[in-house]
Amino acid sequence: MRTFLQSVFVQLLLNPYVFLRGWQAIPPKKVWRIPFIVCFAVELCAFFVGFFFHGELPDKVMRIIRYYCETWYIGLLYVTMALLAIGAIRRTYRRMHGRYPRWVMKYGAQTKLALFFFVIAGVSALLWKAYNTVMHPLVRHVYVTLPKTMDGGVDSLRVVMMSDLHIGDFIGKEMVQRYVSLSNAQHPDLVVLVGDWLDYESRTAEREHIEEDLQQLRAPKGVYAVNGNHEYRANRHAKRKWIGKTGATLLVDSVVCLPGAFYLVGRDDFINRKRQPLHSLLKPLRGDLPVVVLDHQPYSLAETAMNQADLCLCGHTHNGQLWPYSLLMKWIYECPYGYYRKGNTQFYVSSGIGVAGAPFRVGTVSELVVLHILFAGKSFPVAAHNRETRFGRLS
Repeated sequence: MRTFLQSVFVQLLLNPYVFLRGWQAIPPKKVWRIPFIVCFAVELCAFFVGFFFHGELPDKVMRIIRYYCETWYIGLLYVTMALLAIGAIRRTYRRMHGRYPRWVMKYGAQTKLALFFFVIAGVSALLWKAYNTVMHPLVRHVYVTLPKTMDGGVDSLRVVMMSDLHIGDFIGKEMVQRYVSLSNAQHPDLVVLVGDWLDYESRTAEREHIEEDLQQLRAPKGVYAVNGNHEYRANRHAKRKWIGKTGATLLVDSVVCLPGAFYLVGRDDFINRKRQPLHSLLKPLRGDLPVVVLDHQPYSLAETAMNQADLCLCGHTHNGQLWPYSLLMKWIYECPYGYYRKGNTQFYVSSGIGVAGAPFRVGTVSELVVLHILFAGKSFPVAAHNRETRFGRLS
């Protein structure tokens, strides 16, 4: 329902604009205009059927409607941007030269039709690439050195981090199996799931028994997780019950001291305004052991740095998921994506492995993060560092 509400402006603003520009570009013949009208009419009908009857329609039908309407929505965004860019170029050329090129004046109708197909083909190619970006997540290696020493002579740790799976209509059993295989192939010591396991409902996860796939995650030091904001949406009690079946240990404002002796601190999501302050979680801990914090939303960087945590892992932002939203993320968050250092605390904010809404990413990536952590007195080979930072590297 929320997704439909967010896309209402597409129906009210972008649809009429794109329809009008397309109407001007195609030949004034029924063989062109009738199919053109039908395309927009079918999408509009599908949208309002889903909007008004989402509670009565079967999940399979709603999934088709959502897929169709959200793909249309994303396509319209980029068609609109393309049309605005063409309009800006046209106005700039006319202002500079006082008229359009002679060949445009002579072949005006053909030029409009050619641009019509060029924009449609370009946006279609963009969506195909955006879809494949989601279907084939990359493995991102991040190298971090922490100043403290673990007990037991352990000097390094390999941690797989996944955030924002958003299991639901678009991220189902097959994709989760792919994520699990990708994680196990890294042979991690520890796996952490940093929030937003589920999308808006838990029905897909329950019906497909996706908890059985997550039970296959392998890491000798265990699988740990925290809540994201989506765990607080819709049927949150059913979601919590389902998460309990996955085999992961859910940390809700709690701390665990892992073998080899370092602390893993799991904060409840920022959406819970009554969550415990970080200092109350860290106060009883030994100060000489490394502290790794899991916090889904990267809103509390100053608090985390002030409390001298060594490393904090976040998700939530998707790095905007669709350009140009990634530019907006830079205004909202101090660090919307990637490695960051504030004081003595290091952060990594993942763009997430799944997606919110239809499976498309433009200008961002779906990633599984492998953290290579070294402890006090150790350092990575020179080849494992770049000139951006001494402590963190993306590869």
